[in-house]
Amino acid sequence: MRQELGDSMEQTVFVDVVLPVPIPQLFTYRVPRELSEYVQVGSRVVVEFGKSRVLTAIIAVVHHNPPPKYQAKYILELLDQIPVVTPSQLWLFSWVAEYYMCHIGEVMNIALPAGLKISSQSKIQYNPDFNNPELLSSEENTFLEFLLTQDSLTYDEVGRYLEKKDVNKVIKDLVAKHAIIVFEELKYKYKPKILKKIRLKRVYEGSEEVLQLIDSLEKSTKQQELILEYLSHIPIQDLPEKNKAGVEKTKLREAGVSDSSLKTLKDKGILEEIEVVISRFEESAGNPNKVIELSDAQREASNSIMEKFQEKQVVLFHGITGSGKTEIYIDLIQQVLASGSQVLFLLPEIALTTQIVTRLKRVFGSSMAVYHSKFSDNERVEVWRGVLDGTYQFVVGVRSSIFLPFDNLGLIIVDEEHESSYKQFDPAPRYHARDVAIMLAIKQHAKVLLGSATPSIESFFQAKANKYGLVSLNVRFGNAQLPEIRLIDVKKDRKEKTLVKDFSQLLLNEISSNLQNKEQTIIFQNRRGYAPYLNCQECNWIGQCDQCAVTLTYHMQSQQLICHYCGHRESTRKTCPDCGSTNVKSVGVGTEKIEDDLHEIFPEAVISRMDLDTTRAKNALQNIIGDFESGEVDILVGTQMISKGLDFDRVSLVGIYNADKMIHFPDFRAAERAFQLITQVSGRAGRREIPGKVLIQTGSPQNRILQFVINNDYVGFYESELIEREGYSYPPFTRIIEITVKDVDQTLAHQAANKLAEALSIRLGRERVKGPEKALVERIRNKFLFEVWLKLEKDKMNIQATKEYLKKEIVNLVTDKKFKSVQVIVNVDAV
Repeated sequence: MRQELGDSMEQTVFVDVVLPVPIPQLFTYRVPRELSEYVQVGSRVVVEFGKSRVLTAIIAVVHHNPPPKYQAKYILELLDQIPVVTPSQLWLFSWVAEYYMCHIGEVMNIALPAGLKISSQSKIQYNPDFNNPELLSSEENTFLEFLLTQDSLTYDEVGRYLEKKDVNKVIKDLVAKHAIIVFEELKYKYKPKILKKIRLKRVYEGSEEVLQLIDSLEKSTKQQELILEYLSHIPIQDLPEKNKAGVEKTKLREAGVSDSSLKTLKDKGILEEIEVVISRFEESAGNPNKVIELSDAQREASNSIMEKFQEKQVVLFHGITGSGKTEIYIDLIQQVLASGSQVLFLLPEIALTTQIVTRLKRVFGSSMAVYHSKFSDNERVEVWRGVLDGTYQFVVGVRSSIFLPFDNLGLIIVDEEHESSYKQFDPAPRYHARDVAIMLAIKQHAKVLLGSATPSIESFFQAKANKYGLVSLNVRFGNAQLPEIRLIDVKKDRKEKTLVKDFSQLLLNEISSNLQNKEQTIIFQNRRGYAPYLNCQECNWIGQCDQCAVTLTYHMQSQQLICHYCGHRESTRKTCPDCGSTNVKSVGVGTEKIEDDLHEIFPEAVISRMDLDTTRAKNALQNIIGDFESGEVDILVGTQMISKGLDFDRVSLVGIYNADKMIHFPDFRAAERAFQLITQVSGRAGRREIPGKVLIQTGSPQNRILQFVINNDYVGFYESELIEREGYSYPPFTRIIEITVKDVDQTLAHQAANKLAEALSIRLGRERVKGPEKALVERIRNKFLFEVWLKLEKDKMNIQATKEYLKKEIVNLVTDKKFKSVQVIVNVDAV
């Protein structure tokens, strides 16, 4: 492309760019002549969009054709002479946008780390042409006098000076009086990490020269001490070789060196200060050539996977909990890296990265990168650039890692492939990382390994249909045995009045025994908070969110009622707001209450909790896992976070507090999720020589799902579930597109959903269009939600043509004046 442009410099160069906005098109900008030879596909440019927005865009096309319908604006700045986005990525952005019915700009927006996007910040400065001070109030005059001493101020800085939260009115008034100017300042988010070092000037690198220097500083004791301190880090004999690298400035300061002595020696030309760009990640030594000792069963599974890859692009690895899938993954990763290709290891949650990363680092060290949302913007940019320049050939990360700039992938591993965490819900694109991984692998001629002890129904169906390869591993690693699983009938215990704070006597006895034996226990309850809601015992008032159709969850530690949908918070009420009664009680049980109850029952035990509330801080999750792994914690209470692949040697008991809530949920996937979750949590027990027990509290011990769980019968569950799915035309026999229509006006939202459903039914038939129905949570953030579901048979429907028709009908709806306020959200392959 550069050569072509160089041969025709007299022509004006234009670029079509992807902008991070929800608009279904690329935008054409003109390139200034001095930048014409440098623009390339995949480079970032700064452009003005509309009258006041300044955005980072990605060049998708370079050409010589002016736009026919508008005058192209000039790009403001070229940020990269070496592209940061590859052609393969641009292809993937486009595919995701098309498949998941969103816009390419929305894909770019979530794919690019924030540190690679510039932002504009509103600032104010004094207007030098202002000459009407009589128009100002005394407060405004005082403020302007302060502003004169500053180059410019951000809105936040104005607020701090005026001690006001809302400064918009003040600024608006001063602009109207022409006293200040408001402008946009571009902020570049990524900043490399700089290490300041001190070194001797080259003339002092020789032994004789440096000794003479020390003698010449005899009268300047502190300066002489500084040079001697420097030489304690780099001995005289090593100066010619190591002086260039210098010594960290902080090390000299820690030794008591004064800044004034340092400055004096720099001024004399004896020392110089240098800045070195360093990585934000700690260096760690690995052993990439380490031979992984696999059992006979593991070696057979690894070999089978490689054999299946000869004929299939995707292989499903069905290995039971504790079978040692991670060791097999390491063996495969080593083989692929040795061939010169890249590897991406996807995990569903940050919770999993802590343990697995530690194990992988022992082998791959600093050649491996980790990528997830708990990293800072700068850290994520460094991983992105490291993949781009070849520093990292192997990346472990969560779903967004699929958008990193790989160009030579050999293998993508999707661990715990059944997890719904791989699906993004909000904002768009509502993509599924597992399915995007398969498309990326096809594009880059790579292989995909899907691993799980409880595969998704869809993936197992594809394997049984011979579209995927299938490899099974049905024995645990080493001497570990599958845990004994028992069902506890809490209905019976309740009748006999043997429950203690809703814990069965059997579960409490086993926890007590575990404590005596210095073994660990996990208690699982898939609901965080102290209790689902507060209830007045006199008038039956229940705390409700005023923006969503849900109850407020009671959190005792923070003494707050919190909406888990919109985040609304309010202080806990001591009296009923309706009748004034003080008889207000918590109803139901969350992880916080279970932790509190266990403290009361077992005061001598060390108890910890792992849920969204306790793992918000950057290192909180790592600390919780570390404390439990080291044996400092006796009982770990948690939500589904604790089910995701964590491996603890000392856990011999898992208690599932309430299995019924998971099973009896109004969703066609409820049975599948319940089986997966209970099996995965159960799998945390007895992973070494210690035999494991799993106790499941339920009011329905004869439930078919629980029977499959206690018999460890995934295939039986799959076959049973498949019959039900086929009878009701659910996946894997159909594809589901969920359409949510929302508006602050309930009637209008319902009318719009009805109109859309009727229009779709004309083309698709009423049997394929379900609804509209109220959403499970019918109001969120003051908007009423109605859902329309499309069930599209895989073997009968042209899915792409149907999506195009759906797009057209949505445009028809939202451009109708009556429904202009209505919002329509499309979720392809809803899970």
